[in-house]
Amino acid sequence: MEIMHHNIRGALPVAAWRNATAGHVHHRSVLMHVAFYWGKNAEFLFSGWPGSSTGMYALALIFVFGLAVLVEWLSHCKHIKPGANRVASGLFQTGIHAVRAGIVYMVMLAVMSYNGGVFIAAVLGHAVGFLLFGSRVLKELGRTSDLPMSR
Repeated sequence: MEIMHHNIRGALPVAAWRNATAGHVHHRSVLMHVAFYWGKNAEFLFSGWPGSSTGMYALALIFVFGLAVLVEWLSHCKHIKPGANRVASGLFQTGIHAVRAGIVYMVMLAVMSYNGGVFIAAVLGHAVGFLLFGSRVLKELGRTSDLPMSR
C-alpha cells in the first residue's frame, strides 16, 4: 500500500510503501508533481535521469522529441511491399505495431513527469513527424492525382 501526503506546491512526496511479501516498510524521498512545472531539475523514464545537469536535460528533451518523431514514422510509412507473403507481412506489421505502442507509452510516461519542456518536446516531435511522414505537404510532387487536371 502506498502512503502519500499532499503538500502546498502541487507535488506528492511518496513517503513509504509496504512490501507485500516480506512485510517491510521502505522509505523513499521522491517528489511526484501533479501540475506542470518549468525547470531542468526533472526525473523521467529512468531513475536519476536526466538529473540536474542542463546538458543532460537538453539531451533528454531531444530524446523525447526523437521518440515522438519515430512514432509518427512508424505510424505513416508503408513497411510492406505489394505481393509480399501475407503471413510474414502480418507478423511483421504486428511487430512494428508492438514497437510503436511501446514507444508511445514511453513518450506518455515522459510527459507524465509534468515537466513543461518535456511536454513541448513531445508535442513538437509528433507535429514534425506528422509533417514529414503523414501530411500531404512533403509527399511526392510527381503524383498526378494531387494536381488539378489541365485542358
